[in-house]
Order: sequence, then structure tokens, then C-alpha cells
Amino acid sequence: MSSYESCELFTGAGGLAIGLEQAGFRHRTLVELNDDACHTIRLNIRNSKKYSHWRLLQTDARKLDYREVAEGCTFIAGGPPCQPFSLGGKHGGNGDHRDLFPEAVRAVREVRPQAFIFENVRGLLRTSFVTYFNYIILQLTYPDLERQDSESWREHLTRLERHHTAGLEKDLAYRVVFRMLDAADYGVPQIRHRVFIVGIRADLNREWSFPRATHSPDGLLFSKWVTGQYWEEHKIPRRGRPGIPLEQIARVEYLRSSFSLTGYPVPRWRTVRDAIAGLPRPLSSGSAGFPNHEKRQGARPYPGHTGSPIDEPAKTLKAGDHGVPGGENMLRFPNGTVRYFTVRESARIQTFPDDYLFAGSWTESMRQIGNAVPVSLARAVGKSLASQLGEAV
Repeated sequence: MSSYESCELFTGAGGLAIGLEQAGFRHRTLVELNDDACHTIRLNIRNSKKYSHWRLLQTDARKLDYREVAEGCTFIAGGPPCQPFSLGGKHGGNGDHRDLFPEAVRAVREVRPQAFIFENVRGLLRTSFVTYFNYIILQLTYPDLERQDSESWREHLTRLERHHTAGLEKDLAYRVVFRMLDAADYGVPQIRHRVFIVGIRADLNREWSFPRATHSPDGLLFSKWVTGQYWEEHKIPRRGRPGIPLEQIARVEYLRSSFSLTGYPVPRWRTVRDAIAGLPRPLSSGSAGFPNHEKRQGARPYPGHTGSPIDEPAKTLKAGDHGVPGGENMLRFPNGTVRYFTVRESARIQTFPDDYLFAGSWTESMRQIGNAVPVSLARAVGKSLASQLGEAV
């Protein structure tokens, strides 16, 4: 199987990198600044042949000389820091010093890849950022049309808009599309919305669109309440199954009347129970054969933080500004009891392979996982793009 030689900025713990490699891209260089994330990447480079070809540059992307990564690199990926645009952050946007989208644009301009994928949080699409988001898209479309020292970003936006509407095309231009995707729709056992920005160099004349969803919430309802297959898969006896939630009765009746003879045509959403199946009960001392699977004490629910029900996709795993919010990364059982997810359980919810290890404390590991792109979501987008670019994946 051939693969695109690629490099990735703002790699974090490696979720996007692993997913894209599974899709057929081969990462030559990973760029990351955070110490804990770099420890995780180095740990896996040492421990697995799958990642031994990765070259890690621990540096601020703003100081990177792209001559170090440009040779042979035909694809660029990355997730610029999300804190400036996160719904849970300070909402500084382009005024936040952590806004590194200008570095994503510089990378495209200097490396001139055949294609790129950048991703970020759904907060990037909020109304207050719409003008700046349009500015990002136009910069990625015409990366050679650089901002001048004398220009504000709004003046540069005006010049880009005029160039775009005039139908002019400089030597380097990209066809750019974006979409917000829910990871649960692509087989990730978690409700997680991420914005993907994908560009293909204009001279390649390739068509592309985002892949269709592969998994369905109705499929989960059908499997639970029409056929009972979900409970049977997990060996839950009838007396141990909950009743249909009141707010879902009407939808279940519709599904029962519409699909009972043929079965639901789309695979179901995956749940927390699906994700952690096969893992032993966590112990404070850890579990042999399952690294990063130590129990953490002290979980308790409080208003607005009630944990993720075991028989639903997890709520979005979080990485807070000042540590992990206690209620966001908890598992809730049918009897109402809660406990923290272990690092390994959280990694499974983000669809990391079991042999991918995380360095650092529980809090730091959870921060890395909470900031990551779900591996399966990255693979779905990457595989679709690689296929359209002509790769046999």
C-alpha cells in the first residue's frame, strides 16, 4: 500500500496522527511543544515499530523553519490550539496569543503540499468568530497572498475578498471546504463535534466531499428497544434492562413500525459499554496487560456534571484550563453510582489503540486525551481524502 509522506503540526498526544496513518498517510515529522504530549509521543516511538518512523520536533511552530520538513512532504495536517475558540475557554479568538492558525497558513505557503487537513473545536464556528473564520478560509485558499506589515487582519481580509471575487488565481491556490462532524456518526463511542478544514491544491483538479456518516443514533434505539440485540451482545438479562426513556417512546414506535421486518440499515452508534468491553474492573494498583488502567478515587456528581451513562455514547471528554473538570470524565452506571474513567477507558472512548501509551499523571494524561482528535474520526476523513487523491487505501 502506497502512502503520502506527510507532516503534522500541533500534534498533541497523536490522535490525528494515528488516524491519518491508519488511512494511508505516513508522517515524516510531528511538531509539538507541550512537554507531556512529547513524552507520550516519544514513549510510543520507543515502544512500537508502528511509530518508530516518526520524527518529533519539540518546538514552537512559530519558530519552525519549514525547510526542515518540506522535502518530500506532500500532505500537512494539524490541530491548532483550540483554547482561543473553545466553548469552555476565554473566547479570545484571534486576540489570544495561542491562536496559531497563522502558522497553519505559513506551513501551507512554504511547504506547498498537495492537500491539508486542519481541525478544531466547534466554537470556531460561533457567530462572534464568523468573520475571522472566513479570514482563515481565504488565507488557506490563497496562501501566497500574504498579509503585509502595514495591514491589519481586517484590511488583509478585504484584499483577499477582492481577489477571490475577481476570480483571480495566484500560482498557489487551494480548493477549501469545511464541515462540523460528530464523532459518534463515525463509530466513535462519544458525542464530540469537531470542525475539519480540508484543502486540495487547485492544480490537481480533484473533486472531494466529506464522507457520509457511517453510524446512526436511530440504529442504537432500534438495537436497544426493537430487537434487543444491544442488550444481548452485552449479556444483559431482560430483568436488568432499563425501560424506554419517555422522550424516546415515539421515535422507537416509529422505528418499530418502519424497520421491524428489514432491520435498521445503518450500524448503530457505539456506547461507553461497547468501548470498555473486555477491560477488567480497574484497581488502584492497575491491571496487568492493560497499561494506564488504574482506578482513581473521589468521583462524585454535582449539578451539570453527572457523568456519561454507560449505555450511551460518552459525553465529550474535556481538558480544562485548570485541570480536568471532575464531572466531565465520569462513568455513570444504571443504578446512579459514578466513578472516574481510567486513562485507558478514556483512550478507548477516543478510539486510541490499546497498545498506545500515555505518559504523565492521570490529570495530564486526561488532558492529552481530552484535547485529542478521535482516531476513528481522523481515519474516516483521511481515508476518504487519500482515496480521492488517488491513493489505494
